[in-house]
Formats: sequence, C-alpha cells, structure tokens
Amino acid sequence: MAKILVVDDERDIQMLFEQHFRKEIKSGELSFVFSFSAEEALGYINKPEHEAVLILSDINMPGMSGLELLKLIREKYKKPPPVVMIITAYGDENNYRLAMKLGADDFLTKPLDFRSLKEKLKAIIQ
Repeated sequence: MAKILVVDDERDIQMLFEQHFRKEIKSGELSFVFSFSAEEALGYINKPEHEAVLILSDINMPGMSGLELLKLIREKYKKPPPVVMIITAYGDENNYRLAMKLGADDFLTKPLDFRSLKEKLKAIIQ
C-alpha cells in the first residue's frame, strides 16, 4: 500500500480525495493522510514511521507556504527522497519555475483533474 500525504488548508480536500480514490482506498492500493498546514505536515513526516512515498502540497496556505515546505523537504529528506507534487489555484509561470527550481516533481493546478492525477500516481507508485 502506498501512503500519500496531502497538505492543504482547505479541509474539504479530504472529502474530495476520499470520493475520487474510493476504489483505490478500499482495495488497499492507496492510503491518504491529510495535514491542514505545512507545519502539521512537517510534524507528520518527522515521525520515523510516516511511510509517505508521495506528498501533494498546496502552495498558498497560512503560515508556511507549500514552497517553503518543499524547500525544507528537499534539504532534510535526501534518502529516500519523497516525490513531491505542488498544487496551486494559480498556475502562473513564476510559481511553476520556483517549484521546479526547489525540486518539485510535478506542478498541478486547481481544480484538480482527478483522472489525470490517478494516472500520475499509478505511474509513480508502480
């Protein structure tokens, strides 16, 4: 089972993921953990037993941004490096360039295309 950490200050994102990935969750193929701030996500990934293989993080959140979280993850977690996908409602070129420079593996815009996201996750987790 692949564990995915979703970081977003919008709490309804949990319901969306649970609806769109119902079959994968039920079969045990995927498991999701939700953090509603970058600080909460850091607390989770600092636990030795966290097991997240992929992190999906929103950029714009109160407190620490998703880009700041990405920078900390890339500086601290070199082995094994988790796959980090950045999600934003603003698909502007500056955020895209900065996310890629900081080591993002992918850049997704809201509203999420869950069909495309499923394909990407399956390709990464295989």
